[in-house]
Amino acid sequence: MKERKPVYYGEYLQLQNILNAQFPESAKEGIRADDEMLFIIIHQSYELWFKQITHELNIVRDVFKQPNISNNSADIYNCLHRLKRISAILELGVSQLGIMETMTPLDFLDFRDLLRPASGFQSIQFKVIEAALGLKFDDRHGKGYYLSQLKPEDVERVKKAEEEESLFSLIMKWLERMPFVNDPSYWYDATPFWQQYREAYKNSLSTAEAGNLSLFDKMFIDTSSTIEGKKISQDAGRNALFIMLYRDYPLLHLPFELLSILLEIDEHLAMWRYRHIHMVQRVIGNRTGTGGSTGAQYLRGAADSHYIFREFAELTTFLLPRNMLPELPTKLVQDLSFIK
Repeated sequence: MKERKPVYYGEYLQLQNILNAQFPESAKEGIRADDEMLFIIIHQSYELWFKQITHELNIVRDVFKQPNISNNSADIYNCLHRLKRISAILELGVSQLGIMETMTPLDFLDFRDLLRPASGFQSIQFKVIEAALGLKFDDRHGKGYYLSQLKPEDVERVKKAEEEESLFSLIMKWLERMPFVNDPSYWYDATPFWQQYREAYKNSLSTAEAGNLSLFDKMFIDTSSTIEGKKISQDAGRNALFIMLYRDYPLLHLPFELLSILLEIDEHLAMWRYRHIHMVQRVIGNRTGTGGSTGAQYLRGAADSHYIFREFAELTTFLLPRNMLPELPTKLVQDLSFIK
């Protein structure tokens, strides 16, 4: 084994740099503000976790950039594992706000005005994460304000991230490639699956839900129809719903878990935003943010509009109980069950 220089804990973790990277503005002004240290460390912790999330996202996106991925390959499991890690980090981010909330409004006012115009809104890494997941510029709340508070080099960094193919786009292409529903070799002598499913779905609707059938047709039957604002393609939506319906078959276990963890990531992001809203309202009331935003009002608008995988969640509108599902052709059951 090659001789290596001994690794020392503090040097390996660069603690000399990390633990000496807190410079309270209040100390520079000779003002006592005991909670500014907490404020700095919490935000530095968030940025470190954002770096880890970006690292995991890049690995997952590289896998899905492949032209073909076997549904029972190690790649799918690896992606699921890393997306679960991202979800766990985001869950930690939500709970970490509880530490921030130990700082009272008066504690924050001791140093708040010294931070202008710095703001969490200027977190480049968070914007890059949103873009990497699939939040498009046109879907952002307050687009006119979105890049206005950033340095030119950071604006370019964010724009570059938005030009790269997002996880949402890659997942949609992966779903479109799934053959089960559209492969004629499975359905040659039978009524096409979606016609069977439409009839069963129609019979399941109550009078109050009758309008859902028209939406179902636009989503899954009529190839010429369009739905304003819809982002997932018809084939991707069909295959995602098929995965949700027949998730009990072995070949669909991992795809179902993967779709579920994407919804969980969206949920944690939403929980983080709403928890942030309540904290801001408690600490600064109706004041504007240090970066010039409308504060809690801006955060509320972003929380309502920044769901990335909402359309996958909304597919549950079209689920049926197992006892009403169309029976699958024998060959398809064998393929989904790894039976040869």
